[in-house]
Amino acid sequence: MKHPARTSRRTLLTLIGASLASAPLLNSPSAAALCAAVGLDDPAKKEIAMQLVSSAENSSLDWKAQYKYIEDIGDGRGYTAGIIGFCSGTGDMLDLVELYTDRKPGNVLARYLPALRQVDGSDSHAGLDPNFPGDWRRAAQDAEFRRAQDDERDRVYFNPAVRQGKTDGLRVLGQFAYYDAIVMHGDGGDPTSFRNIRKRALNRARPPAQGGDEVTYLNAFLDARVWAMKQEEAHSDTSRVDTAQRVFLRKGNLNLDPPLDWQVYGDSYHIG
Repeated sequence: MKHPARTSRRTLLTLIGASLASAPLLNSPSAAALCAAVGLDDPAKKEIAMQLVSSAENSSLDWKAQYKYIEDIGDGRGYTAGIIGFCSGTGDMLDLVELYTDRKPGNVLARYLPALRQVDGSDSHAGLDPNFPGDWRRAAQDAEFRRAQDDERDRVYFNPAVRQGKTDGLRVLGQFAYYDAIVMHGDGGDPTSFRNIRKRALNRARPPAQGGDEVTYLNAFLDARVWAMKQEEAHSDTSRVDTAQRVFLRKGNLNLDPPLDWQVYGDSYHIG
């Protein structure tokens, strides 16, 4: 069962632009040492991150099965699809199909580009129904389309989150907390966007790069994240924070080292 937890939005500004303006670059030996350590971009840690997000977004650890996923979950963002919840109403699906078409002209989704441009910013299916979902699933059989999904996920969500986490001196769990937040909330200018969740946390605690305690800061960030989630009914179940990220934090597992046990929406998951 899919849960209404997807609200991926197009990144309006590069994360390392506006958000870095509110925090100094790493300038302490301890913060630099944290960044030199294994990060969320380590292949094994990245696989864990993909599974954690998939448990919340798809009720499954099998994130690679989600390339073909597509449905309208009724959240006002049109179709939600793929491994990260690209949305027809928020621009990131359009970016993805444009990238795929640049790499493979004449693909099965290329003919929907005019419609995707038209519905951007709305929940409309105009020009997409009835065949778009089936064609999306057909495209997902193409390795080139799967690579395009991977690349857009990394460009828009994963890489900016990891960069900001490292800049703030956070270890793997903190980098993941940033990633999960940007997946759900995007990084636009609205009050519940990732950059403003982070700003809200910075008003209460300092990250390690600014001389603060990492656990204290992460608790402040997760508090701000929960606040943001509760601003929208589709996000009001905060279990992906309360019974997942908070569990790891309370255990002091700042590097997300397995074994990992957590719950989302009441379902239990384990990574050995």
